[in-house]
Amino acid sequence: MNFRVVLAVCAICLSALSPLKAQTSAPVIPVAVKAAEASIDAERIRAHVKFLADDLLEGRGPGVRGGELAAKYIATQFALVGLKPGGDNGTYFQQIDFFGMTVKREATTFSLVPGRGGAMPLRFGADYVVNNPRHTPVVDIDVPIVFVGFGVTAPEFKWDDYAGIDVKGKVVLIVVGDPPSDDPKFFGGKALTYYGRWTYKYEEAARRGAIGALIIHRTDLASYPWSVVENSGSGEKTFLATDTNPQVAAAAWIHHDISDKLFAAAGLGNTDAEIDAAGKRGFKAVELPVKVKAHIESVVRPYQSPNVIGILPRAMPCDGVKSSIPCKGPPPGRDQAVMYSAHYDHLGFVPGMSGDNIYNGAADNATGCGILMELARAWSSMPTPPLHSVIFAAVTAEEQGLLGSEYLGQHPPIPAGQIALDLNYDDIQPFGEPMQTKVDGAERTSFYPIVAATAARFGMAIVPDEHPEAGHYYRSDHFSMARAGVPAFSIGSGTLYKGHDAAWGLAKEDDYVAHRYHNFSDNYTPDMDFTSNAKLARFGLELGWEALSAPGLITWRAGDEFESARVKSLTGGK
Repeated sequence: MNFRVVLAVCAICLSALSPLKAQTSAPVIPVAVKAAEASIDAERIRAHVKFLADDLLEGRGPGVRGGELAAKYIATQFALVGLKPGGDNGTYFQQIDFFGMTVKREATTFSLVPGRGGAMPLRFGADYVVNNPRHTPVVDIDVPIVFVGFGVTAPEFKWDDYAGIDVKGKVVLIVVGDPPSDDPKFFGGKALTYYGRWTYKYEEAARRGAIGALIIHRTDLASYPWSVVENSGSGEKTFLATDTNPQVAAAAWIHHDISDKLFAAAGLGNTDAEIDAAGKRGFKAVELPVKVKAHIESVVRPYQSPNVIGILPRAMPCDGVKSSIPCKGPPPGRDQAVMYSAHYDHLGFVPGMSGDNIYNGAADNATGCGILMELARAWSSMPTPPLHSVIFAAVTAEEQGLLGSEYLGQHPPIPAGQIALDLNYDDIQPFGEPMQTKVDGAERTSFYPIVAATAARFGMAIVPDEHPEAGHYYRSDHFSMARAGVPAFSIGSGTLYKGHDAAWGLAKEDDYVAHRYHNFSDNYTPDMDFTSNAKLARFGLELGWEALSAPGLITWRAGDEFESARVKSLTGGK
């Protein structure tokens, strides 16, 4: 859509970009806002994290006892600070219908069958993981494999891995990640685009009519080791019951060593050589002389799990109401709300497993929820309400593919066009006071000059993602809100912490990814330093105040991939 549509919609207010750029001096922060900011307490955040990561909550799996306990705990905290319910029927709960699919390992078989030689049976977990998104208890597959490279159709880059080949009813073999690039204008250069995400790979395969998709894992391309795939795929996988999009019947990953054997059986090179060839223009998809023969049995569990939503309502009407937020921007009939979000779910537990079988998810994402609840308390402590609403959303099923936030973006508590900004918190490491912040995606919005100025006031340098190839922007709940048109990004820390050098912080991050991320060892420990969480919460509170008091609408910058969604939200979907 033409960017002028946005300007037409906003004709009643100042231009979205120029007022924000024109701010050259530090704003005068109201006393009430500074007091709320100063009240944010690292130890209160610690208390929330300690409880949410306790074994009692059994890893906070959606739709089971632990997840329900977490949702009720968060709703209780919202009620205690006086937030109004933002869920269904006057409650804090926005209930979502899901299907849970748990593969029966003992009854499931998966083999590669070359045209010559015997079948190669694979081991669930060690060699492959699979789930069935079609909600059927049994599926049998005996079809050829088609290697489609990166499995990407991107007209804007003149790239189509599916050109000239029919994959209907077949299994596609796909490389994780984007085609390689050093050009920021071609697949984002070093930064991953959505085309590189595993969710896109399965979506495009299903749109093409494939019955199954095998994603080849390689640690550098996936940005995490095979153990993360194995652990994430070992339990129940969740899907939105209301999703009418096509689905493959077998959504699978295979280990790099297995893909080596697969290519060898097909008479091709090794995996790395085939990945290199697939990343060059001129690559052509090819049907391999190898079949997948699989029998997949699953336990199908329909269930509900809620997003937890609390709202600090705005003062109405604007005229004559005293508030900590100046009366600027759109007229009082149009809200310009700020949303804070964090996911409360994690991977649950593995029944019957000896030893530690609970994915406690202390960092991921009890930390974000602790910040969310402390922000709700701080905002509610102000003596007068702001002139635009503040929404607090703890979402479910993030670990299952951002499903809770996807539903929230489709069913926001107020129209998406009246949400100025979503600030998301996810996996905030308790390593001490951060001297850097990561706000990846903020630079894509008209709000970025304010973000940069505010970070400087907090003594934090804004640093780029040290692993842009990981595609973090597409891996957390702000992405769902961005798809709904809401300017959105996550607030995180860099690698420089007070009293340490950046190498120390990077080593801590790398150790976490290697040994605790999506693992049983992501536990709360008393030595965690929640100074980081508290500082980033204060930073987020001030950003929220500045978004609420901004003289114009916050938008995506012209040409951004989410610009059209923003225009649609502002025009009521027209």
